[in-house]
Amino acid sequence: MIREEKEYLDHLAQVKRYSKHTVDSYKRDIDKFLSYINREGVLYDNVDKTVVRNYLTTEVMNGITTRSNQRRMSALRGFYSYMLDSGYVKSNPFLSIHTPTKEKRLPHVLTDEQVNKLLEENSKRDDFLKDRDQAILELLYASGIRASELVGLRARNIDFRNRMLNIIGKGNKQRLSPFTKECAEVMQAYLKKIRPILYAKHNSIRDCDAFFLNARGENLTVRGLEFILKQVEEKTGYYFGLHPHIMRHSYATNLLEKGGDLRVIQELLGHESINTTQVYTHVSTKQMKEQYEQYFPRTKKNKGE
Repeated sequence: MIREEKEYLDHLAQVKRYSKHTVDSYKRDIDKFLSYINREGVLYDNVDKTVVRNYLTTEVMNGITTRSNQRRMSALRGFYSYMLDSGYVKSNPFLSIHTPTKEKRLPHVLTDEQVNKLLEENSKRDDFLKDRDQAILELLYASGIRASELVGLRARNIDFRNRMLNIIGKGNKQRLSPFTKECAEVMQAYLKKIRPILYAKHNSIRDCDAFFLNARGENLTVRGLEFILKQVEEKTGYYFGLHPHIMRHSYATNLLEKGGDLRVIQELLGHESINTTQVYTHVSTKQMKEQYEQYFPRTKKNKGE
């Protein structure tokens, strides 16, 4: 370890109060780079953009993930910023290097069959909160509503006659979203039978006007919604890693696979950019290939040869 590195690590521990684990992580990343430039015969104060790019290329070729490279670039950028401030180097070559872009994680989705099975099994429950939970599951899947939008939903935002939600989304932007007949039925059952009983339990001076209430009769929160979905898994015995976003992803993906227009799905989800919606197109690759095999004349000819 060079003296400058020790000074920087002491600075992280003593001045910035980083944990020992974090400081050790920085040390490993810095040591790895210093070993690289030592093999290349480059002094630490002669490192330039070319050296940094070559180092990144070497890391990628060695199979280092984008996430790991991002962390290393962050550690080295901080190290060289400290050395620049301390007068050990004349520039920070890491400032002009673009950090590698993170790989996009494809959303986990449930198939129609899995969702139907989940709804079927949940409907068999005999506890008091079954109808509320069934309404939540149906609405999450039938509308692709965000968790924050669901807990913020009010009865006045629901048009049961036309089966339409008036959703207040991000940035207080409004959008309309339809929901199914089955969803309307279970939501009305909850509204008439369960919600009044739940509402009678609350003893807060604050009015509880959310459509969905928790077991204490209070407005449901996002964390509470996540807890309910975990409870649904335990009560049904079907563990799909349920989360509000999984239901939203499943809604969008299954719409797309059934031939839904990407622009319409963008509007239904409340995405400002079509690029955000396009993450769902990956799941349609299988369907695209199947239709190609089914309809493209050349493939039929080849099959017959």
